[in-house]
Amino acid sequence: MMNKLYAITDSQLLPGDTLFAAVAAALKGGCKWVQYRDKSTDHPRRLSEAKQLLTLCNQHQAQLLINDDVSLAQEVGAHGVHLGQGDTNALAARIILGSRAIIGVTCHDSLALAQQAIKDSANYIAFGRFFSSNTKPDARPAPISLISDARKAFTNTPIVVIGGITLDNGKQLLDAGADMLAVCHSLFAADDIAVQAKKFIELSVKGQD
Repeated sequence: MMNKLYAITDSQLLPGDTLFAAVAAALKGGCKWVQYRDKSTDHPRRLSEAKQLLTLCNQHQAQLLINDDVSLAQEVGAHGVHLGQGDTNALAARIILGSRAIIGVTCHDSLALAQQAIKDSANYIAFGRFFSSNTKPDARPAPISLISDARKAFTNTPIVVIGGITLDNGKQLLDAGADMLAVCHSLFAADDIAVQAKKFIELSVKGQD
């Protein structure tokens, strides 16, 4: 994986065309990973938005993953999909999307779920929430020690962390062994999204020191 910022969109925070301007700004700031997250049932709109986001990502040599919707990822030709525990499992997604697709799986606070995801061919595992989160306020909290435990257990699998991550608390997650910071509100609610993206990327570089 390249730089450690993984941007996650939010349909309420970024309605309409503000979605494209916001993602374009994040990409301009250096972000190389974008997850399109929209829980609505408006398939024509979601299809149109995902196609436009894929075009933007391709222009910046960035990866577009679709949240929780393997069929949409396939229809759009996205680079991959991110799956929750209640969605299609990684093995089934791999069969549908093929060997080149990037597949990530939410594992909450569970090493056992992570082990199963890896067995099912996930490319990365995601843990969280680690802090109070606007995106997933009801998600159970995960201890930061989980990251170092996962790093020891799964040495070759990238670890993504999510949940209330900011410029102030992100470095401790990187220091614990996280590979990528998944960020929504702290990025897309910023006054200058491109500058905020650069700050997160600089934070990730410092996290390697």
